[in-house]
Amino acid sequence: MPIDAVNGVTTNAMTNALTSLSGTSSDVGTSATSGVAAAGATSDGSGFAASLGNAVDGLQQLQSDSKTLALKAVTGNLDDIHDATIGATRAQVTLELVSAVRNKGVDAFNEIMRMQA
Repeated sequence: MPIDAVNGVTTNAMTNALTSLSGTSSDVGTSATSGVAAAGATSDGSGFAASLGNAVDGLQQLQSDSKTLALKAVTGNLDDIHDATIGATRAQVTLELVSAVRNKGVDAFNEIMRMQA
C-alpha cells in the first residue's frame, strides 16, 4: 500500500515558511511541496515572521480538523476511522515540523548573538 496520504502533511503556509528559509522548494523532499515558488522575504525580516505566523495558523486549522474528526469517530458519526487517524497524524507531523523550524530559528538567533559578543 503506498503512503500517498503522508505526502499531503504540510500545508501551504508551512510550505511557504520552508521555502522562505531555504530559498527554493527543491530542498523540501515531499511531493506536496514541489513546484511551489520561493516566498520572497522583505529587507526588514517580516517575511519570515509572516510565514511562520501563517504556518502556525495552518497548524491550528489542522489541529481543529483533527479534533472534529476525533469527536465524530467517538460519537459514531464518522464513516471511515482512517480519516480521523490521517487527520491526527497530519496535525502531529505538522506540529513537529513547525517546532523544528522554530527551534532552528532560535538556534540561529543565539548563534548570531554569540558572534556579536
